[in-house]
Amino acid sequence: MNQIPKIKYSNQNHSTHLVEEEKVVYLKFPLFEKHGLIHGFSTRFGGVSEGDLSSMNLSFSRGDKEENVRENYKRIGKAIGFDPKRLVFSDQIHKSTIHKVTKEDAGKGYITEKLIGNDGLVTKEKEIPLVTFYADCVPLFFYDPIQQVIGMAHSGWRGTVERIGAKMIAMMEQEYGSKANDILVVIAPSICQNCYEVSEDVAEEFKREFKEFSSEEYLIDKNTGKYQLDLWRVNELLLLQSGIQKENLAVTDICTCCNKDLLFSHRASKGKRGNLAGFMMLKE
Repeated sequence: MNQIPKIKYSNQNHSTHLVEEEKVVYLKFPLFEKHGLIHGFSTRFGGVSEGDLSSMNLSFSRGDKEENVRENYKRIGKAIGFDPKRLVFSDQIHKSTIHKVTKEDAGKGYITEKLIGNDGLVTKEKEIPLVTFYADCVPLFFYDPIQQVIGMAHSGWRGTVERIGAKMIAMMEQEYGSKANDILVVIAPSICQNCYEVSEDVAEEFKREFKEFSSEEYLIDKNTGKYQLDLWRVNELLLLQSGIQKENLAVTDICTCCNKDLLFSHRASKGKRGNLAGFMMLKE
């Protein structure tokens, strides 16, 4: 993989832009950049993995060589500005459990055994980078610049039904004294409604859980027993309902499936792919 493909934008939100540092290509979010927050979302470019995993695969469990994955972390850590040896990995099981990260967790998943069974991480510890993993599911990034708290949540359709975004906000309020109207949130690159077809049983789960929202806001009925589901919109509605201010919410403008040459997409590749990762860290 040499030439970086042109991004196919899904809308004009301008919530994301591409950067290249140390020959590593990744995405950053203007909403966070103005606060100087260390963060990034990987692309397929800048690593050493090969074949379907080419080249910036960040998963140890997709059949890649361990030395390749570690080299990829070394490269992206240098580019974004974090020490991979202090990373705290999520262990995503498509639920809504959130782990409060402490100093003792530094290195879990990269140096020592990973935390078990969590789709969200939250902390106010400095110099401890958080990482969550993706290949179509919705990444939610949270930052409270007042209390200096960061959080990350993996919100696939099951996590969305379980309202993981709302649970993250509640946890930030309860554990760290955050106020919802201070929290900045980015809905990061993931699969768009046009690419995300679901079965009727999934659509019905959303209708049952989100009776407060019109299903027409996020579902298109194809009259074939299939639906097009807008996870971006459901998460946006949930976050606004939880007290996030509209001006503090950036909804993604990039679909992973539409940009399969730039980003790993489980649907587009039929499962033959590596993992993307989102990173956040508070500086001393």
